[in-house]
Amino acid sequence: MPMATIAGPDAVQVQDVPLVNETNEKVTVMPNPANGHTVNGDDPGVEIPESEPRHQAPTTNGVSSRSRTPVNNVNGTTKSYADAAATADHDDRRDAAPSRQSTLRSLNERHAEETEAAWRAGGIRFAPVQVPLVRRMQTAAVLFHSMSIVLMVSAFWFTCANPFAWPILIPYLIHLSVSTAATNGTLAYRSEYLRSLPIWKLFAGYFPATLHKTHDLPPNRKYILGYHPHGIISHGAWSAFATNALGFADKFPGITNSLLTLDSNFRLPFYRDWLLLMGVRSVSKESIANTLSKGGPNNDGAGRAVTIVIGGARESLEAQPGTLRLILRGRKGFVKMALRTGADLVPVLAFGENDLYDQLSPHTHPMVHRLQIFLLKVFKFTVPALHGRGVLNYDVGLMPYRRPVNVVVGRPIQVDRPRGSEQPTQEEIDRLHELYVREVERLWDTYKDQFSPVRTSEMKIIS
Repeated sequence: MPMATIAGPDAVQVQDVPLVNETNEKVTVMPNPANGHTVNGDDPGVEIPESEPRHQAPTTNGVSSRSRTPVNNVNGTTKSYADAAATADHDDRRDAAPSRQSTLRSLNERHAEETEAAWRAGGIRFAPVQVPLVRRMQTAAVLFHSMSIVLMVSAFWFTCANPFAWPILIPYLIHLSVSTAATNGTLAYRSEYLRSLPIWKLFAGYFPATLHKTHDLPPNRKYILGYHPHGIISHGAWSAFATNALGFADKFPGITNSLLTLDSNFRLPFYRDWLLLMGVRSVSKESIANTLSKGGPNNDGAGRAVTIVIGGARESLEAQPGTLRLILRGRKGFVKMALRTGADLVPVLAFGENDLYDQLSPHTHPMVHRLQIFLLKVFKFTVPALHGRGVLNYDVGLMPYRRPVNVVVGRPIQVDRPRGSEQPTQEEIDRLHELYVREVERLWDTYKDQFSPVRTSEMKIIS
């Protein structure tokens, strides 16, 4: 296998071979009864849940307000996400490949069926009364996850209102203030039982979300998985890496993966314990180093992996349906950690993550965008001006839309050995980072037509 050498006092070797679709372990495919074409899936007998009709903004003189919001498409012209979907459908009926044509036609058929079944009131489309129970359960699972931080912090305050609970709460709060469970790398409190509960299958089936494997991850290595894009809430990352709903343990046997989040989340009573039980850990440097240096047969971190949402909160402000704008060019901290710990870098691209919500565009609402950037700089988090669907309607609410999310795990970029406390040179960091960016671009070029057929622009790395 050809190798590329990073210049430096202690050279680090990384793989530099083209990304290919083949894998040593093929993902099960689902036959399309209409034309025999196959689509990636885990069970050929499982029907993909329907998606609700695409959100339609209120209309004025018969013209949707959303359709007036311009988005640049791949040819440089101006077009909305909904218009791009309609144009793609028209083009497919004329001369597109059978697989894409049948996929878009089936989406349109389901759109028409649910539109007929829905009833309108005040311009809002409400879900029909007779909805399959499994779809109601899927909605409930997503609602629970979306509201979990509110539910658990509220439960803490209700517990505080009960004086009989104070003898328990006081030691608990002392423990919370001194605990290092989120950063010590021991993965204490992690529960595979909770990670495998049926609720997470329902959660993943809501969109639906699917995990796609392109290469093996040998269990004698350690890994840093970079997840792109952040989206609004990173539902795809939770489905694939915080739960066993998408079969990560089966596709990558011997790998213990931990999704990482902000350290401030582990200061929230009760919610902190929920995250620890789900195997989520802090994204701090200390946490990454400890997690990747412990565990495995020799207690050296072999078989351990962490997943980092590289773009962070800043990238969430760029999440617009039909687009993929990444904050990656200036993000090199994860590359430094890979060199220090000897962990291989694995790019992960989630097609459809940005399609789950609508939010105000920074181009049309610059004042809102400046306020969000201010909050990000001061408080290290921001609040996207988002909206989605509701629990019982298709147009108003904070629930994500039912749109497919395809999480593709790419080829690992190998790092030969850990550097420890030795500081890697800037040349080594830049070289490895450039190889990583190249692999992200290859993932996009390879799978964009399969998993993002109605995109309105190509992937852009903006900073």
